[in-house]
Amino acid sequence: MVKMAGSDSVPEEKFSLKEVLITFQSCLTDNQEIVTDSYVNGWRGLVRFMNSLGSIFSFISKDAVNKIQIMVTHRNGENGDKYETLQSMVKYELDNNLVDLQRRAEHPESGCRTLLRLHRALRWLELFLEKLRTSTEDSKTSVMCTDAYNDSLAQHHAWIIRKAATMAFCVLPGRAAFFQTMNVGSTEQVVAMLGEAMPFISKVYEITEELYKQHNLLELP
Repeated sequence: MVKMAGSDSVPEEKFSLKEVLITFQSCLTDNQEIVTDSYVNGWRGLVRFMNSLGSIFSFISKDAVNKIQIMVTHRNGENGDKYETLQSMVKYELDNNLVDLQRRAEHPESGCRTLLRLHRALRWLELFLEKLRTSTEDSKTSVMCTDAYNDSLAQHHAWIIRKAATMAFCVLPGRAAFFQTMNVGSTEQVVAMLGEAMPFISKVYEITEELYKQHNLLELP
């Protein structure tokens, strides 16, 4: 079996919004299944985005790196072909009782549980990036990020993490700094590329959400 490229760690490369656009676009097969390798590679790009802004997002990016590595391990394992798409992963793990549906005990690193954590974080980034896209020059990134967090990840975090996160968001750089980090060009070019990228990220999120909903996996411990 061919191993996933860059399986040892998330490369410390500059973030590229165009790369993330292409990667999430390649996530979807013709029959609307989600390719695991592309999904993970898309997350590698999002981790670079968070890391480029310093330690502010480290509480999320470090966990994402851990989850990425777990997924890579599944793909590179003896049953890696069962993890080719998110749909095949869910079927394989449920059929073989590899998911802890009630409490985390025997399979704390199941693909289904691991992917759910990335899925929840993707929702936060999706909401935040969309707010950045539609914001004005004087919009406060701290408010946008906090609102996105409260509408997604916050409900899955303990109080102390929520408090630390909202405090960290208060020192976020301005909108211009975020756009510069995306390495696209002018503000207009960034907004245009975000306009291209967001529908693909949203589609991947929606398909994953529906897949997990169908199998009652959205609240895995």
